[in-house]
Amino acid sequence: MLKKLFAAAALFACALITPLSAQADNIKLAVTDLVGMEELQREFGPFKTELERATGMSIEFLPVTNRTAGLEALRFKKVDFVLAGPAEYVVMHKRADARVVSGLYRPNYYSQVVVRADSPYFSLGDLKGKRVGLGPVGSTSRHLGPIQLFAEAGLDPLEDVQITHTNIRVAWEALKKGDLDAVGLGRSDLEGFLAKEPEGEQNAYRVIERGGDLPNDLLMAGAHVSPEVVEKLRRAFADNSDALIASILQGADHVKRYKGMRFLTQIGDKDYNVVRNMYRTAGYPEYAEFIGE
Repeated sequence: MLKKLFAAAALFACALITPLSAQADNIKLAVTDLVGMEELQREFGPFKTELERATGMSIEFLPVTNRTAGLEALRFKKVDFVLAGPAEYVVMHKRADARVVSGLYRPNYYSQVVVRADSPYFSLGDLKGKRVGLGPVGSTSRHLGPIQLFAEAGLDPLEDVQITHTNIRVAWEALKKGDLDAVGLGRSDLEGFLAKEPEGEQNAYRVIERGGDLPNDLLMAGAHVSPEVVEKLRRAFADNSDALIASILQGADHVKRYKGMRFLTQIGDKDYNVVRNMYRTAGYPEYAEFIGE
């Protein structure tokens, strides 16, 4: 009788320490560059619904205020999965031992440097000492990618150019007015801005440098999530790819960058060494913290 009681107690203790995610009933999901439940629901609500259908699991959004909050939520098991960009991956992989569930491949995802067509600048070297606008500190395509282009052109982006960080639309308007000499931004940013320019003005700008395609955005799992749950999500992406992609594109504005995307399961950590180089260029060789936070 005593042995049976001990056995029952042991089973009960195991159940208590088993992570919730291992039960495959309910998981929590965060998106690092969206703030607030309303924005999460507006941009990724359809995707959440479709992923619940594909997996049979209940998915709960967890809003995070910034990338650091997303990292800490993953480390302390407050969230199970995080959707993040390449710059976030290298830190989360190092600090939280996060594992890749799937990559979200975005075609033509690269950084470029743009000037006015009537400017005297035809190479990055011509911009030495000039005013360059970049997006938020730590953004892969709007900050890290462009400064790496300057470094590869033989300039020290921290010393040889006058960098201003701002909202990328503000930077675009400053370029138009002549308050900036150049802007570093992503391909989709430029396409969006040119589409809103008056007829006859789309050719008023010139790309003087573009980088190679950047690594994929990623859905990452916390170290506490069971391998069975991770594999269940991977199978869902493989078996329901078209429906899940269509659900992502049903979101509002943020998710439009995923047009033409596909899910990738063969993702290697070395694929992100290019981002680690960007962190070193920015003066953060340990890539153990998010720049600007």
